[in-house]
Amino acid sequence: MQEAVQWVDWDGNGLEYCVCQSGPDGIKLEGVVIGTRHGHYGGSYLVMTDAMFATREVKVSYVGGENMHVTSDGKGTWFDCIAKQELPSLSGCFDVDIGITPATNMLPIKRLKLVEGEARDVLAAYVPLPSQIEGDFLPRSARQRYTCLVPGRLYSYEGLFRNFAAELEIDDVGLVTDYPDTFRRV
Repeated sequence: MQEAVQWVDWDGNGLEYCVCQSGPDGIKLEGVVIGTRHGHYGGSYLVMTDAMFATREVKVSYVGGENMHVTSDGKGTWFDCIAKQELPSLSGCFDVDIGITPATNMLPIKRLKLVEGEARDVLAAYVPLPSQIEGDFLPRSARQRYTCLVPGRLYSYEGLFRNFAAELEIDDVGLVTDYPDTFRRV
């Protein structure tokens, strides 16, 4: 199955185009972003999961700036394909959270399969916005919590690593429709 969606930031600026392909082998997310959150930038991303929705490969590139390519074994071990080295700081991360897109919020929601009222903490490999890059352009481990409010429709997301919370509405595929104060579907 394939679905193409677009988001703008909450104020109606910027634009993202994302194609989500899902099948028995997992999910592929591919998108381009003209971003306005925390500065102006252009970027692209590619995310691949396995059949259990654990992140296996991530590529992010900022126009005129940094590039990143990391892989995971699906069991919490990560590898930097550019520097050709393991990333022990991401040990235990099964999901990726790319700061420039709401698309990656679907991955832990799909993977966790929460029932109504159930909450789970996860470690995600957080990919920073261009303005947040300090040192090498690599993901960093970020503690997050997802709570199912209405199965298949509404989830609470808490970025415990940055003291942020939002209720995320999702569509039939699992992609975010509205991410209050951050993104909205066009």
